[in-house]
Amino acid sequence: MFGDFYLPPFAYMIVGAFILPLLPKSARSTAFLLFPLLALIVVWTQPFGEVMTATLASYTLILAKADPLSRIFGTIFSLIAIIGGVYAFKLKEVGQQAAALLYAGGSLGVVFAGDYFTLFMFWELMAVSSTYLIWARRTKDAENAGMRYVIVHLFGGGMLFSGILLHLSSGGSLLVQQILPGDSTLSSWLILAGVCLNAAVPPLHAWLADAYPKATVTGSVFLSAFTTKTAVYVLIRIFPGWEILIVLGVIMALYGVVYAVLANDIREILAYHIISQVGYMVTGVGIGTALALNGAVAHAFCHILYKALLFMGAGVALHTTGTARLVELGGIARYQKAAVALYMIGAFSISGFPLFNGFISKSMVVTAAGYAHYDAAMLLLLLASVGTFLHTGLKLPYFTWFGEYKGIRPSKTPVEMLVAMGIAAFFCMLIGVMPGLLYAYLPFDATYRPYNIPHLVETTQILTFTFVGFWVLRGKLAGDYTIAIDTDWFYRKPAKPARIVFIDWVNAFFDACEKAGYDAAHSIAALSKNPVRFFMPDGSNDITYSPNRYRVTVATIVVSVLVSFVLFAFAGLLT
Repeated sequence: MFGDFYLPPFAYMIVGAFILPLLPKSARSTAFLLFPLLALIVVWTQPFGEVMTATLASYTLILAKADPLSRIFGTIFSLIAIIGGVYAFKLKEVGQQAAALLYAGGSLGVVFAGDYFTLFMFWELMAVSSTYLIWARRTKDAENAGMRYVIVHLFGGGMLFSGILLHLSSGGSLLVQQILPGDSTLSSWLILAGVCLNAAVPPLHAWLADAYPKATVTGSVFLSAFTTKTAVYVLIRIFPGWEILIVLGVIMALYGVVYAVLANDIREILAYHIISQVGYMVTGVGIGTALALNGAVAHAFCHILYKALLFMGAGVALHTTGTARLVELGGIARYQKAAVALYMIGAFSISGFPLFNGFISKSMVVTAAGYAHYDAAMLLLLLASVGTFLHTGLKLPYFTWFGEYKGIRPSKTPVEMLVAMGIAAFFCMLIGVMPGLLYAYLPFDATYRPYNIPHLVETTQILTFTFVGFWVLRGKLAGDYTIAIDTDWFYRKPAKPARIVFIDWVNAFFDACEKAGYDAAHSIAALSKNPVRFFMPDGSNDITYSPNRYRVTVATIVVSVLVSFVLFAFAGLLT
Protein backbone atom coordinates (compact mmCIF):
# COMPACT_ATOMS: atom_id res chain seq x y z
CA MET A 1 0.00 0.00 0.00
CA PHE A 2 1.54 3.26 -1.12
CA GLY A 3 -0.45 6.36 -0.20
CA ASP A 4 -4.01 6.05 -1.50
CA PHE A 5 -2.96 3.56 -4.18
CA TYR A 6 -3.63 -0.05 -3.25
CA LEU A 7 -3.09 -3.36 -4.92
CA PRO A 8 -3.50 -6.60 -2.96
CA PRO A 9 -0.30 -8.62 -2.44
CA PHE A 10 -1.14 -11.22 -5.06
CA ALA A 11 -1.58 -8.56 -7.75
CA TYR A 12 2.12 -7.68 -7.71
CA MET A 13 3.06 -11.28 -8.44
CA ILE A 14 0.47 -11.76 -11.18
CA VAL A 15 1.16 -8.42 -12.87
CA GLY A 16 4.86 -9.22 -12.62
CA ALA A 17 4.33 -12.48 -14.48
CA PHE A 18 2.95 -10.53 -17.45
CA ILE A 19 5.62 -7.83 -17.28
CA LEU A 20 8.61 -10.19 -17.22
CA PRO A 21 8.34 -11.31 -20.89
CA LEU A 22 8.46 -7.66 -21.95
CA LEU A 23 11.75 -6.98 -20.17
CA PRO A 24 15.26 -7.58 -21.52
CA LYS A 25 16.60 -11.00 -20.62
CA SER A 26 19.37 -9.48 -18.53
CA ALA A 27 16.86 -7.63 -16.31
CA ARG A 28 14.33 -10.41 -15.72
CA SER A 29 15.99 -12.14 -12.78
CA THR A 30 16.37 -8.87 -10.88
CA ALA A 31 12.82 -7.84 -11.70
CA PHE A 32 11.59 -11.24 -10.54
CA LEU A 33 12.84 -10.44 -7.03
CA LEU A 34 11.13 -7.05 -7.02
CA PHE A 35 7.57 -8.35 -7.32
CA PRO A 36 7.51 -10.67 -4.26
CA LEU A 37 9.37 -7.97 -2.32
CA LEU A 38 6.57 -5.50 -3.09
CA ALA A 39 4.04 -8.15 -2.12
CA LEU A 40 5.82 -8.67 1.20
CA ILE A 41 5.74 -4.94 1.92
CA VAL A 42 2.00 -4.81 1.22
CA VAL A 43 1.37 -7.85 3.42
CA TRP A 44 2.80 -5.93 6.36
CA THR A 45 1.38 -2.49 5.59
CA GLN A 46 -2.23 -3.29 4.69
CA PRO A 47 -4.79 -2.97 7.49
CA PHE A 48 -6.74 -5.91 8.82
CA GLY A 49 -10.26 -6.31 7.49
CA GLU A 50 -11.80 -6.16 4.04
CA VAL A 51 -9.53 -4.08 1.85
CA MET A 52 -10.74 -4.88 -1.69
CA THR A 53 -14.16 -5.95 -2.97
CA ALA A 54 -15.85 -6.46 -6.34
CA THR A 55 -19.33 -7.33 -7.58
CA LEU A 56 -20.22 -10.40 -9.63
CA ALA A 57 -23.93 -10.64 -10.54
CA SER A 58 -25.68 -10.40 -7.17
CA TYR A 59 -22.63 -11.49 -5.18
CA THR A 60 -20.08 -9.30 -3.44
CA LEU A 61 -16.62 -10.77 -3.82
CA ILE A 62 -13.97 -10.04 -1.21
CA LEU A 63 -10.78 -10.16 -3.26
CA ALA A 64 -8.51 -9.27 -0.36
CA LYS A 65 -9.20 -9.66 3.34
CA ALA A 66 -6.33 -9.48 5.80
CA ASP A 67 -6.10 -10.84 9.34
CA PRO A 68 -3.28 -12.33 11.47
CA LEU A 69 -3.67 -15.78 9.87
CA SER A 70 -3.48 -14.50 6.29
CA ARG A 71 -0.60 -12.17 7.19
CA ILE A 72 1.68 -14.91 8.50
CA PHE A 73 1.02 -17.17 5.51
CA GLY A 74 1.39 -14.20 3.15
CA THR A 75 4.71 -13.40 4.78
CA ILE A 76 6.26 -16.82 4.30
CA PHE A 77 4.88 -17.19 0.77
CA SER A 78 6.37 -13.85 -0.28
CA LEU A 79 9.66 -14.59 1.48
CA ILE A 80 10.09 -18.00 -0.11
CA ALA A 81 9.30 -16.53 -3.54
CA ILE A 82 12.20 -14.12 -3.01
CA ILE A 83 14.52 -16.94 -1.90
CA GLY A 84 13.42 -19.08 -4.84
CA GLY A 85 14.12 -16.15 -7.16
CA VAL A 86 17.65 -15.89 -5.82
CA TYR A 87 18.16 -19.64 -6.25
CA ALA A 88 17.01 -19.42 -9.87
CA PHE A 89 18.78 -16.11 -10.56
CA LYS A 90 20.74 -17.43 -13.55
CA LEU A 91 17.62 -18.99 -15.05
CA LYS A 92 16.82 -17.18 -18.28
CA GLU A 93 13.72 -19.10 -19.36
CA VAL A 94 10.94 -16.59 -19.07
CA GLY A 95 8.27 -19.30 -19.09
CA GLN A 96 9.50 -20.75 -15.81
CA GLN A 97 9.93 -17.32 -14.26
CA ALA A 98 6.43 -16.20 -15.21
CA ALA A 99 4.90 -19.51 -14.10
CA ALA A 100 6.65 -19.27 -10.73
CA LEU A 101 5.29 -15.76 -10.16
CA LEU A 102 1.77 -16.82 -11.18
CA TYR A 103 2.04 -19.80 -8.85
CA ALA A 104 3.17 -17.64 -5.93
CA GLY A 105 0.53 -15.05 -6.77
CA GLY A 106 -2.18 -17.71 -6.84
CA SER A 107 -1.07 -18.90 -3.40
CA LEU A 108 -1.28 -15.38 -2.02
CA GLY A 109 -4.68 -15.00 -3.66
CA VAL A 110 -5.98 -18.05 -1.79
CA VAL A 111 -4.57 -16.75 1.49
CA PHE A 112 -6.24 -13.35 1.18
CA ALA A 113 -9.49 -14.50 -0.47
CA GLY A 114 -12.53 -13.59 1.58
CA ASP A 115 -15.09 -15.52 -0.48
CA TYR A 116 -15.30 -18.95 -2.06
CA PHE A 117 -15.39 -17.81 -5.69
CA THR A 118 -12.20 -15.79 -5.30
CA LEU A 119 -10.55 -18.67 -3.47
CA PHE A 120 -11.50 -21.10 -6.22
CA MET A 121 -10.24 -18.79 -8.96
CA PHE A 122 -6.79 -18.60 -7.39
CA TRP A 123 -6.89 -22.30 -6.51
CA GLU A 124 -7.14 -23.17 -10.19
CA LEU A 125 -4.50 -20.59 -11.14
CA MET A 126 -2.11 -22.43 -8.84
CA ALA A 127 -2.88 -25.76 -10.49
CA VAL A 128 -2.28 -24.53 -14.03
CA SER A 129 0.82 -22.42 -13.38
CA SER A 130 2.54 -25.04 -11.22
CA THR A 131 2.06 -27.67 -13.93
CA TYR A 132 4.37 -25.73 -16.22
CA LEU A 133 7.19 -26.02 -13.67
CA ILE A 134 6.99 -29.78 -14.17
CA TRP A 135 6.65 -29.76 -17.96
CA ALA A 136 9.47 -27.24 -18.29
CA ARG A 137 12.01 -29.99 -17.63
CA ARG A 138 11.07 -31.33 -21.08
CA THR A 139 11.55 -35.04 -20.50
CA LYS A 140 9.11 -37.85 -21.17
CA ASP A 141 8.80 -38.57 -17.45
CA ALA A 142 8.12 -34.89 -16.73
CA GLU A 143 5.51 -34.78 -19.49
CA ASN A 144 3.66 -37.79 -18.06
CA ALA A 145 3.96 -36.61 -14.45
CA GLY A 146 2.77 -33.13 -15.39
CA MET A 147 -0.25 -34.50 -17.25
CA ARG A 148 -1.20 -36.61 -14.27
CA TYR A 149 -0.59 -33.68 -11.94
CA VAL A 150 -2.89 -31.29 -13.80
CA ILE A 151 -5.64 -33.91 -14.26
CA VAL A 152 -5.61 -34.77 -10.56
CA HIS A 153 -5.67 -31.13 -9.50
CA LEU A 154 -8.43 -30.19 -11.90
CA PHE A 155 -10.42 -33.11 -10.51
CA GLY A 156 -9.76 -31.82 -7.00
CA GLY A 157 -10.80 -28.36 -8.10
CA GLY A 158 -13.99 -29.88 -9.48
CA MET A 159 -14.78 -31.40 -6.08
CA LEU A 160 -14.06 -28.09 -4.40
CA PHE A 161 -16.27 -26.14 -6.80
CA SER A 162 -19.08 -28.70 -6.54
CA GLY A 163 -18.97 -28.34 -2.77
CA ILE A 164 -19.06 -24.55 -3.06
CA LEU A 165 -22.09 -24.62 -5.38
CA LEU A 166 -23.95 -27.05 -3.10
CA HIS A 167 -23.06 -24.90 -0.11
CA LEU A 168 -24.51 -21.80 -1.79
CA SER A 169 -27.60 -23.60 -3.10
CA SER A 170 -28.45 -24.79 0.41
CA GLY A 171 -28.36 -21.24 1.76
CA GLY A 172 -24.73 -21.16 2.88
CA SER A 173 -22.70 -17.99 2.89
CA LEU A 174 -20.30 -17.07 0.12
CA LEU A 175 -17.82 -15.93 2.76
CA VAL A 176 -14.90 -18.20 3.62
CA GLN A 177 -15.51 -18.98 7.26
CA GLN A 178 -15.36 -21.83 9.74
CA ILE A 179 -17.68 -24.82 9.33
CA LEU A 180 -18.36 -26.50 12.64
CA PRO A 181 -17.98 -30.31 12.74
CA GLY A 182 -21.62 -30.64 13.79
CA ASP A 183 -22.78 -28.68 10.75
CA SER A 184 -21.21 -30.99 8.20
CA THR A 185 -23.15 -31.61 4.99
CA LEU A 186 -22.40 -33.14 1.62
CA SER A 187 -21.14 -29.74 0.45
CA SER A 188 -18.68 -29.41 3.32
CA TRP A 189 -17.37 -32.94 2.75
CA LEU A 190 -16.82 -32.16 -0.94
CA ILE A 191 -14.95 -28.98 -0.05
CA LEU A 192 -12.89 -30.94 2.48
CA ALA A 193 -12.08 -33.63 -0.11
CA GLY A 194 -10.92 -31.02 -2.64
CA VAL A 195 -8.68 -29.38 -0.06
CA CYS A 196 -7.32 -32.71 1.20
CA LEU A 197 -6.25 -33.61 -2.33
CA ASN A 198 -4.06 -30.51 -2.44
CA ALA A 199 -2.77 -31.34 1.04
CA ALA A 200 -1.71 -34.76 -0.34
CA VAL A 201 -3.71 -36.73 2.21
CA PRO A 202 -3.46 -40.48 1.42
CA PRO A 203 -4.81 -41.98 -0.74
CA LEU A 204 -5.04 -38.64 -2.61
CA HIS A 205 -1.29 -38.06 -2.44
CA ALA A 206 0.51 -39.99 -5.18
CA TRP A 207 0.59 -36.97 -7.50
CA LEU A 208 3.07 -35.26 -5.16
CA ALA A 209 5.65 -38.03 -4.94
CA ASP A 210 5.34 -38.53 -8.70
CA ALA A 211 5.53 -34.91 -9.88
CA TYR A 212 7.94 -33.10 -7.57
CA PRO A 213 10.98 -35.24 -8.44
CA LYS A 214 10.21 -34.77 -12.15
CA ALA A 215 10.07 -30.96 -12.04
CA THR A 216 12.91 -28.65 -12.96
CA VAL A 217 15.65 -28.06 -10.41
CA THR A 218 14.27 -24.63 -9.53
CA GLY A 219 10.63 -25.58 -10.04
CA SER A 220 10.68 -28.20 -7.29
CA VAL A 221 11.69 -25.50 -4.78
CA PHE A 222 8.53 -23.54 -5.53
CA LEU A 223 6.39 -26.68 -5.64
CA SER A 224 7.57 -27.69 -2.17
CA ALA A 225 6.37 -24.40 -0.71
CA PHE A 226 2.93 -23.52 -1.98
CA THR A 227 0.36 -26.18 -2.89
CA THR A 228 0.24 -28.25 0.29
CA LYS A 229 0.62 -25.22 2.56
CA THR A 230 -2.23 -23.29 0.96
CA ALA A 231 -4.32 -26.40 1.61
CA VAL A 232 -3.24 -26.33 5.26
CA TYR A 233 -4.24 -22.66 5.40
CA VAL A 234 -7.73 -23.45 4.07
CA LEU A 235 -8.09 -26.32 6.56
CA ILE A 236 -7.21 -23.98 9.41
CA ARG A 237 -9.62 -21.37 8.11
CA ILE A 238 -12.61 -23.66 7.51
CA PHE A 239 -12.21 -27.02 9.28
CA PRO A 240 -10.58 -26.57 12.71
CA GLY A 241 -11.65 -29.22 15.20
CA TRP A 242 -12.73 -31.84 12.64
CA GLU A 243 -11.45 -34.97 14.36
CA ILE A 244 -11.26 -36.94 11.12
CA LEU A 245 -8.24 -34.75 10.34
CA ILE A 246 -6.40 -36.16 13.37
CA VAL A 247 -6.66 -39.65 11.90
CA LEU A 248 -5.69 -38.47 8.43
CA GLY A 249 -2.81 -36.38 9.76
CA VAL A 250 -1.28 -39.21 11.76
CA ILE A 251 -1.58 -41.53 8.75
CA MET A 252 0.22 -38.91 6.65
CA ALA A 253 3.00 -38.49 9.21
CA LEU A 254 3.72 -42.22 9.23
CA TYR A 255 2.99 -42.93 5.58
CA GLY A 256 5.54 -40.46 4.28
CA VAL A 257 8.44 -41.77 6.36
CA VAL A 258 7.64 -45.40 5.52
CA TYR A 259 7.71 -44.79 1.77
CA ALA A 260 10.89 -42.77 2.05
CA VAL A 261 12.56 -46.09 2.89
CA LEU A 262 11.79 -47.36 -0.60
CA ALA A 263 12.69 -44.19 -2.49
CA ASN A 264 15.89 -44.02 -4.53
CA ASP A 265 15.55 -40.52 -5.98
CA ILE A 266 16.75 -37.85 -3.53
CA ARG A 267 13.90 -35.49 -4.42
CA GLU A 268 11.40 -38.33 -4.10
CA ILE A 269 12.59 -38.90 -0.53
CA LEU A 270 12.00 -35.22 0.19
CA ALA A 271 8.62 -35.35 -1.54
CA TYR A 272 7.44 -38.18 0.69
CA HIS A 273 8.64 -36.22 3.70
CA ILE A 274 6.43 -33.33 2.63
CA ILE A 275 3.50 -35.69 3.08
CA SER A 276 4.82 -36.68 6.50
CA GLN A 277 5.42 -33.12 7.71
CA VAL A 278 2.09 -31.82 6.42
CA GLY A 279 0.58 -34.65 8.47
CA TYR A 280 1.64 -32.81 11.63
CA MET A 281 -0.15 -29.70 10.42
CA VAL A 282 -3.31 -31.59 9.47
CA THR A 283 -3.29 -33.27 12.89
CA GLY A 284 -3.01 -29.88 14.57
CA VAL A 285 -6.01 -28.61 12.61
CA GLY A 286 -8.00 -31.67 13.63
CA ILE A 287 -7.18 -31.19 17.33
CA GLY A 288 -8.51 -27.67 16.95
CA THR A 289 -7.23 -26.10 20.18
CA ALA A 290 -5.51 -22.71 20.09
CA LEU A 291 -2.14 -24.34 20.80
CA ALA A 292 -2.65 -26.99 18.11
CA LEU A 293 -3.71 -24.43 15.50
CA ASN A 294 -0.75 -22.23 16.35
CA GLY A 295 1.40 -25.33 15.99
CA ALA A 296 -0.02 -26.01 12.54
CA VAL A 297 0.65 -22.41 11.48
CA ALA A 298 4.15 -22.35 12.97
CA HIS A 299 5.05 -25.70 11.47
CA ALA A 300 3.79 -24.62 8.04
CA PHE A 301 5.95 -21.49 8.30
CA CYS A 302 9.04 -23.40 9.38
CA HIS A 303 8.44 -26.27 6.98
CA ILE A 304 8.40 -23.97 3.97
CA LEU A 305 11.82 -22.67 4.96
CA TYR A 306 13.61 -25.92 5.69
CA LYS A 307 11.91 -27.94 2.97
CA ALA A 308 12.87 -25.35 0.38
CA LEU A 309 16.41 -25.48 1.76
CA LEU A 310 16.43 -29.28 1.44
CA PHE A 311 15.12 -29.18 -2.13
CA MET A 312 17.71 -26.55 -2.98
CA GLY A 313 20.44 -28.84 -1.61
CA ALA A 314 19.08 -31.77 -3.59
CA GLY A 315 18.87 -29.49 -6.62
CA VAL A 316 22.55 -28.63 -6.28
CA ALA A 317 23.40 -32.35 -6.37
CA LEU A 318 21.19 -32.90 -9.42
CA HIS A 319 22.37 -29.76 -11.24
CA THR A 320 26.07 -30.47 -10.75
CA THR A 321 26.07 -34.24 -11.30
CA GLY A 322 23.18 -34.79 -13.68
CA THR A 323 21.62 -37.51 -11.52
CA ALA A 324 19.39 -37.67 -8.46
CA ARG A 325 19.67 -41.40 -7.78
CA LEU A 326 21.23 -42.48 -4.52
CA VAL A 327 22.74 -45.56 -6.17
CA GLU A 328 24.72 -43.31 -8.52
CA LEU A 329 25.83 -40.70 -6.01
CA GLY A 330 28.22 -40.75 -3.07
CA GLY A 331 31.59 -39.44 -1.99
CA ILE A 332 31.15 -35.96 -3.46
CA ALA A 333 31.04 -33.98 -0.20
CA ARG A 334 34.62 -32.80 -0.67
CA TYR A 335 33.50 -30.98 -3.84
CA GLN A 336 30.39 -29.40 -2.27
CA LYS A 337 31.29 -28.57 1.32
CA ALA A 338 29.18 -25.40 1.48
CA ALA A 339 26.12 -27.06 -0.04
CA VAL A 340 26.41 -30.02 2.35
CA ALA A 341 26.74 -27.75 5.39
CA LEU A 342 23.70 -25.70 4.37
CA TYR A 343 21.69 -28.81 3.54
CA MET A 344 22.44 -30.21 7.00
CA ILE A 345 20.95 -27.09 8.58
CA GLY A 346 17.71 -27.98 6.80
CA ALA A 347 18.11 -31.62 7.84
CA PHE A 348 18.60 -30.63 11.49
CA SER A 349 15.60 -28.35 11.22
CA ILE A 350 13.20 -30.94 9.83
CA SER A 351 14.48 -33.50 12.34
CA GLY A 352 13.66 -31.22 15.27
CA PHE A 353 17.16 -30.53 16.57
CA PRO A 354 17.30 -27.91 19.35
CA LEU A 355 18.26 -24.43 18.10
CA PHE A 356 16.67 -25.10 14.71
CA ASN A 357 13.17 -24.06 13.68
CA GLY A 358 11.63 -27.53 13.45
CA PHE A 359 12.26 -27.94 17.17
CA ILE A 360 10.02 -25.01 18.06
CA SER A 361 7.14 -25.85 15.70
CA LYS A 362 6.75 -29.61 15.39
CA SER A 363 6.82 -30.07 19.16
CA MET A 364 3.96 -27.60 19.51
CA VAL A 365 1.62 -29.94 17.65
CA VAL A 366 2.84 -32.99 19.57
CA THR A 367 2.41 -31.17 22.90
CA ALA A 368 -1.07 -30.00 21.89
CA ALA A 369 -2.04 -33.60 21.16
CA GLY A 370 -0.92 -34.58 24.66
CA TYR A 371 -2.73 -31.66 26.30
CA ALA A 372 -5.94 -32.58 24.43
CA HIS A 373 -5.55 -36.23 25.58
CA TYR A 374 -4.97 -37.64 22.12
CA ASP A 375 -2.24 -39.87 23.52
CA ALA A 376 -2.13 -42.33 20.64
CA ALA A 377 -1.73 -39.50 18.15
CA MET A 378 1.04 -37.98 20.26
CA LEU A 379 3.01 -41.22 20.40
CA LEU A 380 2.62 -41.93 16.69
CA LEU A 381 3.79 -38.42 15.81
CA LEU A 382 6.86 -38.97 17.96
CA LEU A 383 7.46 -42.22 16.10
CA ALA A 384 7.23 -40.40 12.80
CA SER A 385 9.96 -38.04 14.04
CA VAL A 386 12.32 -41.01 14.17
CA GLY A 387 11.72 -41.72 10.50
CA THR A 388 12.23 -38.08 9.56
CA PHE A 389 15.73 -37.91 11.03
CA LEU A 390 16.51 -41.39 9.72
CA HIS A 391 15.85 -40.59 6.06
CA THR A 392 16.13 -36.83 5.53
CA GLY A 393 18.77 -36.19 8.16
CA LEU A 394 20.88 -39.35 7.74
CA LYS A 395 20.06 -41.56 4.76
CA LEU A 396 19.84 -38.85 2.10
CA PRO A 397 22.99 -36.85 2.96
CA TYR A 398 25.04 -39.96 3.72
CA PHE A 399 24.37 -41.72 0.41
CA THR A 400 24.36 -38.48 -1.61
CA TRP A 401 27.50 -36.75 -0.37
CA PHE A 402 29.30 -39.28 1.81
CA GLY A 403 29.54 -43.05 1.59
CA GLU A 404 31.29 -44.80 -1.26
CA TYR A 405 32.57 -42.65 -4.10
CA LYS A 406 30.89 -43.68 -7.38
CA GLY A 407 33.19 -41.80 -9.73
CA ILE A 408 31.00 -38.76 -10.48
CA ARG A 409 32.84 -35.47 -10.17
CA PRO A 410 30.30 -32.66 -9.84
CA SER A 411 30.64 -29.37 -11.68
CA LYS A 412 31.00 -26.11 -9.80
CA THR A 413 27.99 -25.07 -7.74
CA PRO A 414 26.51 -21.73 -8.92
CA VAL A 415 27.01 -19.01 -6.32
CA GLU A 416 23.38 -17.84 -6.38
CA MET A 417 22.24 -21.32 -5.35
CA LEU A 418 24.47 -21.20 -2.28
CA VAL A 419 23.31 -17.65 -1.48
CA ALA A 420 19.65 -18.74 -1.58
CA MET A 421 20.43 -21.74 0.60
CA GLY A 422 22.28 -19.43 3.00
CA ILE A 423 19.25 -17.12 3.33
CA ALA A 424 16.90 -20.03 4.06
CA ALA A 425 19.40 -21.56 6.49
CA PHE A 426 19.73 -18.21 8.30
CA PHE A 427 15.99 -18.05 8.96
CA CYS A 428 15.91 -21.71 10.03
CA MET A 429 18.49 -20.97 12.69
CA LEU A 430 17.18 -17.52 13.64
CA ILE A 431 13.69 -18.80 14.40
CA GLY A 432 15.11 -21.83 16.19
CA VAL A 433 17.24 -19.67 18.48
CA MET A 434 14.65 -16.90 18.87
CA PRO A 435 11.21 -18.55 18.56
CA GLY A 436 9.54 -15.45 19.94
CA LEU A 437 10.08 -13.78 16.56
CA LEU A 438 7.56 -16.22 15.11
CA TYR A 439 5.39 -16.86 18.17
CA ALA A 440 4.57 -13.15 18.52
CA TYR A 441 2.65 -13.22 15.25
CA LEU A 442 0.82 -16.52 15.55
CA PRO A 443 -2.91 -15.88 15.12
CA PHE A 444 -4.36 -17.79 18.09
CA ASP A 445 -4.14 -17.04 21.77
CA ALA A 446 -1.88 -19.71 23.26
CA THR A 447 1.44 -19.80 25.08
CA TYR A 448 4.18 -22.34 24.46
CA ARG A 449 7.78 -22.61 25.61
CA PRO A 450 9.72 -25.19 23.60
CA TYR A 451 12.96 -25.03 25.57
CA ASN A 452 12.13 -27.05 28.64
CA ILE A 453 14.01 -29.94 30.20
CA PRO A 454 11.53 -32.77 29.35
CA HIS A 455 11.35 -31.70 25.70
CA LEU A 456 15.13 -31.40 25.39
CA VAL A 457 15.72 -34.80 27.01
CA GLU A 458 13.04 -36.47 24.88
CA THR A 459 14.44 -34.98 21.67
CA THR A 460 18.00 -35.96 22.55
CA GLN A 461 16.96 -39.55 23.20
CA ILE A 462 15.03 -39.82 19.91
CA LEU A 463 17.86 -38.36 17.85
CA THR A 464 20.59 -40.39 19.55
CA PHE A 465 18.88 -43.76 19.20
CA THR A 466 17.88 -42.98 15.62
CA PHE A 467 21.49 -42.20 14.72
CA VAL A 468 22.72 -45.43 16.34
CA GLY A 469 20.06 -47.44 14.49
CA PHE A 470 20.98 -45.85 11.17
CA TRP A 471 24.68 -46.49 11.64
CA VAL A 472 24.08 -50.14 12.43
CA LEU A 473 21.66 -50.68 9.53
CA ARG A 474 23.08 -48.20 7.00
CA GLY A 475 24.06 -50.99 4.60
CA LYS A 476 20.43 -52.03 4.27
CA LEU A 477 19.08 -48.48 3.86
CA ALA A 478 20.93 -47.65 0.66
CA GLY A 479 18.71 -46.99 -2.31
CA ASP A 480 18.29 -49.44 -5.15
CA TYR A 481 16.77 -49.42 -8.61
CA THR A 482 13.31 -50.49 -7.52
CA ILE A 483 10.29 -48.22 -7.97
CA ALA A 484 7.91 -47.54 -5.07
CA ILE A 485 4.55 -48.08 -6.76
CA ASP A 486 2.57 -46.74 -3.79
CA THR A 487 -1.19 -46.39 -4.41
CA ASP A 488 -0.46 -46.57 -8.12
CA TRP A 489 -0.71 -50.32 -7.54
CA PHE A 490 -4.48 -49.98 -7.63
CA TYR A 491 -4.45 -49.00 -11.27
CA ARG A 492 -1.12 -50.47 -12.42
CA LYS A 493 -1.97 -54.00 -11.24
CA PRO A 494 -5.31 -54.24 -13.06
CA ALA A 495 -3.96 -52.23 -16.00
CA LYS A 496 -3.42 -55.27 -18.27
CA PRO A 497 -6.85 -56.91 -17.78
CA ALA A 498 -8.49 -53.48 -17.94
CA ARG A 499 -6.74 -52.83 -21.23
CA ILE A 500 -7.94 -56.19 -22.57
CA VAL A 501 -11.56 -55.55 -21.53
CA PHE A 502 -11.92 -51.83 -22.26
CA ILE A 503 -9.50 -51.39 -25.15
CA ASP A 504 -8.63 -54.65 -26.88
CA TRP A 505 -12.12 -56.16 -26.71
CA VAL A 506 -13.75 -52.88 -27.72
CA ASN A 507 -11.33 -52.52 -30.63
CA ALA A 508 -12.02 -56.13 -31.66
CA PHE A 509 -15.79 -55.50 -31.54
CA PHE A 510 -15.52 -52.41 -33.73
CA ASP A 511 -13.15 -54.22 -36.09
CA ALA A 512 -15.69 -57.04 -36.41
CA CYS A 513 -18.47 -54.52 -37.06
CA GLU A 514 -16.35 -52.79 -39.66
CA LYS A 515 -15.56 -56.09 -41.40
CA ALA A 516 -19.24 -57.08 -41.35
CA GLY A 517 -20.14 -53.72 -42.88
CA TYR A 518 -17.55 -54.10 -45.64
CA ASP A 519 -18.71 -57.66 -46.35
CA ALA A 520 -22.35 -56.56 -46.50
CA ALA A 521 -21.48 -53.70 -48.83
CA HIS A 522 -19.47 -56.05 -51.02
CA SER A 523 -22.38 -58.50 -51.20
CA ILE A 524 -24.87 -55.76 -52.02
CA ALA A 525 -22.57 -54.41 -54.69
CA ALA A 526 -22.19 -57.86 -56.22
CA LEU A 527 -25.96 -58.43 -56.10
CA SER A 528 -26.68 -55.06 -57.70
CA LYS A 529 -24.56 -56.08 -60.68
CA ASN A 530 -26.83 -59.06 -61.35
CA PRO A 531 -29.94 -59.06 -59.07
CA VAL A 532 -31.59 -61.80 -61.19
CA ARG A 533 -29.04 -64.36 -59.99
CA PHE A 534 -30.61 -64.19 -56.54
CA PHE A 535 -33.90 -65.57 -57.95
CA MET A 536 -32.46 -68.08 -60.37
CA PRO A 537 -32.41 -71.80 -59.56
CA ASP A 538 -29.13 -73.58 -58.86
CA GLY A 539 -27.04 -74.10 -61.92
CA SER A 540 -28.31 -70.93 -63.59
CA ASN A 541 -25.69 -68.60 -62.20
CA ASP A 542 -24.07 -68.32 -65.60
CA ILE A 543 -26.96 -66.26 -66.97
CA THR A 544 -25.61 -62.84 -67.91
CA TYR A 545 -27.69 -60.02 -66.54
CA SER A 546 -28.92 -57.42 -69.02
CA PRO A 547 -30.64 -54.33 -67.62
CA ASN A 548 -32.55 -53.79 -70.90
CA ARG A 549 -34.00 -57.26 -70.64
CA TYR A 550 -35.77 -56.56 -67.35
CA ARG A 551 -36.35 -52.81 -67.62
CA VAL A 552 -40.00 -51.70 -67.67
CA THR A 553 -41.07 -50.22 -71.04
CA VAL A 554 -42.02 -46.59 -71.44
CA ALA A 555 -45.49 -47.64 -72.62
CA THR A 556 -46.10 -49.54 -69.42
CA ILE A 557 -45.08 -46.52 -67.34
CA VAL A 558 -47.37 -44.18 -69.35
CA VAL A 559 -50.33 -46.55 -69.07
CA SER A 560 -49.75 -46.89 -65.32
CA VAL A 561 -49.70 -43.10 -64.87
CA LEU A 562 -52.89 -42.64 -66.92
CA VAL A 563 -54.73 -45.40 -65.03
CA SER A 564 -53.66 -43.87 -61.73
CA PHE A 565 -54.86 -40.45 -62.86
CA VAL A 566 -58.27 -41.81 -63.90
CA LEU A 567 -58.69 -43.66 -60.59
CA PHE A 568 -57.80 -40.58 -58.50
CA ALA A 569 -60.12 -38.38 -60.61
CA PHE A 570 -63.00 -40.83 -60.23
CA ALA A 571 -62.42 -41.04 -56.48
CA GLY A 572 -62.50 -37.25 -56.31
CA LEU A 573 -65.87 -37.10 -58.09
CA LEU A 574 -67.37 -39.63 -55.69
CA THR A 575 -66.41 -37.50 -52.70
